[in-house]
Amino acid sequence: MFDPREKVVLFIDGANLYATSRALGIDIDYKRLLSRFQDTGYLLRAYYYTALVDDQEYSSIRPLIDWLDYNGYAVVTKPAKEFTDAHGRRKIKGNMDIELTIDAIDMAPHYDHLVLFSGDGDFTALVAALQRRGKKVTVASTLTTPTPMISDDLRRQADYFLEIATLAQTVGRPQVDRQHSPKEDVAD
Repeated sequence: MFDPREKVVLFIDGANLYATSRALGIDIDYKRLLSRFQDTGYLLRAYYYTALVDDQEYSSIRPLIDWLDYNGYAVVTKPAKEFTDAHGRRKIKGNMDIELTIDAIDMAPHYDHLVLFSGDGDFTALVAALQRRGKKVTVASTLTTPTPMISDDLRRQADYFLEIATLAQTVGRPQVDRQHSPKEDVAD
């Protein structure tokens, strides 16, 4: 799947990877994840995309964002939007698809192989555009949960599929029991 001579980039849809790892009952060890891909080839850069709720005094995701930022990841954030749905419930929306897509296309001249950590079918057009530019694309998600976390179109478009349940054997750890926080409900 990976040629050691390739320049590889990781693009992580934070909300999607969080939902996938939660469905699998694991936590991702981001230090081991970085090492895994550094051992595979020339890891040019690892990007992590997530929306943040600005009005909260403390965000449960802030320690992760800070750790990633200091430990080899390029973290891309934007404020999440808050709204009330038709039933009067408070919802938070934080979609980073456009930012991830623009960065992946802008960086395309500098890498050979993109690894996309997302199962979001909205990225199917991005994968096709990168392939037209001669790039290889691996999509990392899971099919092992009762409801697959990856769009069938995205999986078919990708050059390779990386099963996160298998990857978790080397970069995962059992999920830590934690309090439920509003950040976990950020929608795409």
